[in-house]
Amino acid sequence: MHPSPAKPILVVDDDPAMRLALSESLRQSGHPVVIASNGEEALGHCREQAIGLMMTDIRMPGMSGMDLFQEAKKLMPSLPIIIMSAFGTIQAAVEAMKSGAFDYLVKPFSQEALETVIQRALCSQEIPAAKPPPHPTAPAGRALLTQDPGMLRLLKTAEVVAAGQTSILIEGESGTGKELLARFIHEQSPRAHRPFIAINCAAVPEALLESELFGYEKGAFTGAAARKPGRFELAHTGTLLLDEVSEMHLSLQAKLLRVLQEREVDLLGGKGPISLDIRVIATTNRPLWEEVNAGRFREDLYYRLNVFPLRLPPLRHRVVDIPLLADHFIKKGSAKNQKSVLSVSPEALSHLMGREWRGNIREFANVIERAVLLCDRGVITPDHLLFEASSEAKAAPPPPRSTTVWEAERELILETLERVGGNRTHAARLLGISIRTLRNKLREYRTAGSTDPQQTAAPGRADEGGTL
Repeated sequence: MHPSPAKPILVVDDDPAMRLALSESLRQSGHPVVIASNGEEALGHCREQAIGLMMTDIRMPGMSGMDLFQEAKKLMPSLPIIIMSAFGTIQAAVEAMKSGAFDYLVKPFSQEALETVIQRALCSQEIPAAKPPPHPTAPAGRALLTQDPGMLRLLKTAEVVAAGQTSILIEGESGTGKELLARFIHEQSPRAHRPFIAINCAAVPEALLESELFGYEKGAFTGAAARKPGRFELAHTGTLLLDEVSEMHLSLQAKLLRVLQEREVDLLGGKGPISLDIRVIATTNRPLWEEVNAGRFREDLYYRLNVFPLRLPPLRHRVVDIPLLADHFIKKGSAKNQKSVLSVSPEALSHLMGREWRGNIREFANVIERAVLLCDRGVITPDHLLFEASSEAKAAPPPPRSTTVWEAERELILETLERVGGNRTHAARLLGISIRTLRNKLREYRTAGSTDPQQTAAPGRADEGGTL
């Protein structure tokens, strides 16, 4: 049963044939329609009457579809607007979605694709999605832990985007936590109480990936003894994670594009398509645009997935998070292995902060778990750290030159200050001492004639601020 809005759909296109065909198709589906041949005429309709939905071509003479979109949003901020785009202007349509457009359709589009996006837009107006009750940001042991300013901004952006329905592409090196970020987005969204279904496109053999994604009916082929729903069908009303989507074969990419465009899936051997209501999140550990340029990934699928891109930084760009992550994985490893490891020594922490971490957090977690197993006195020291053979230090600590504890302490403090850009608050937190103690130590080193990188800092406490 279709919604029957009293407010008409406004169709804006400078092509008379397209205007006529689209308006006639909408009227046959039971929707009231008004038409406009340009942006100025469309704005006139918006001022004269209540509009339930606008559909506008993006490329028009005079006022473009993007300009119309901006002006219409000023007049009617809650008006859902669907952008119609030819293949060559997909990127502009994606930019419109980032600015708040409801969705976009690539010409030529089918009647089914049109009706699907119309129903979604109208239903979003009739029944606003309710925010789910408070819930944890991640399952136990899978939390996104950070105090890095850049990561905190990224999570805030992800939380805002989660409230919408747009597709999201998460890029990042292997081991940076792309699946955790995808789960965070799902759990912050109105779909949090619905299924979260993930499939690793790199882990499933190519011959099986199609049936895993799309499913099949009983008897569809030899060995199909029972009906098997695909991941798309299982994710209905929820979120589907396409992990490492860049590994998908080109032939499957074409079928994936159709599902995303039509919002329906055909089971192998099925009698008809199954309608879908899903949010798609894709991840990749390779720059997807480079894959497009290399001819290994479809450009139209790239734009359909990359409506809102998020990039996770590697661990080497989040040095301030290493003490926090070390504490987390020490507790986790201790509980798992029934050990009583309490902390990591400043010297071991210095080694951890100096690594390149090519395997990122996944590699870091392995190193800490090994250290927990080897530790027998409650504190992890450098002797307990066994690194991967392929993991090189970005700035490996120099061989000890100090002959006294005082000199070793001084080198550790000055090295830590240099790593955090001279921020005493961060340095004190990493070293596990108070800012007062750090100031006293630096004063002591100046008196002794050692070099203090803080001498160039502004007087007073200006260098002690900063974010978490």
